[in-house]
Amino acid sequence: MSMTWRVPVGDAETTATLEPATTESSIGLFVCAHGAGENMSGRGTLAVAAALRARGLDVVRFNFLYKETGSARPDPMPLLMHCFSAVVDRVRAEVRPGRLIIGGRSMGGRTASMLAAGGFACDGLLLLAYPLHPDGKPEKLRDSHLPEITVPTLCLSGTRDALCRRHLMEAVLGRVGPRFRMHWLEGADHGWHVLKSSGRTDADVLDEAGRSTREWLTLSS
Repeated sequence: MSMTWRVPVGDAETTATLEPATTESSIGLFVCAHGAGENMSGRGTLAVAAALRARGLDVVRFNFLYKETGSARPDPMPLLMHCFSAVVDRVRAEVRPGRLIIGGRSMGGRTASMLAAGGFACDGLLLLAYPLHPDGKPEKLRDSHLPEITVPTLCLSGTRDALCRRHLMEAVLGRVGPRFRMHWLEGADHGWHVLKSSGRTDADVLDEAGRSTREWLTLSS
């Protein structure tokens, strides 16, 4: 059964929605944060949520506070993290998931990774198009905290992602823990779109992401 909550975050509040897996049984619950340029109802977030629900995950989507108020400017990282934590607290109080995975798209995944690196209690971390560096600024890596993550982690990124150059991420992988798994989505960009000339479709990429996530959860259980 789908549920929507108003979640207090300090003196403000935001919206979170739980949608169950579309399979016969659930293998866990994924709290999924949106990227910087969209909200919880953005096309990319909805598409990912649908793909993961089809593979057995219950999915909670939510708005960071800046999007809840209609702003385009992302909140500072500490506030993003506080909002994410508040949503997870509400999820635990409402449904008590047996297996809790945190993560999200781009900035949302980065926020979850910062929480996980700080010891936030969860059973896994799912990074969808992790923004290793700003577009056009590969020298400004966002990797210093990644070796501190100890929970099972799956990072799904496209080989054409302008915010995650493959050779740079491969170098980072040499410094992370053994429970950090990388999966490259061939031909996909940061939004997981592929060129028609690739012979693949965006739907193929989403299906691969869902299938890989399911396999990862099975192996890390």
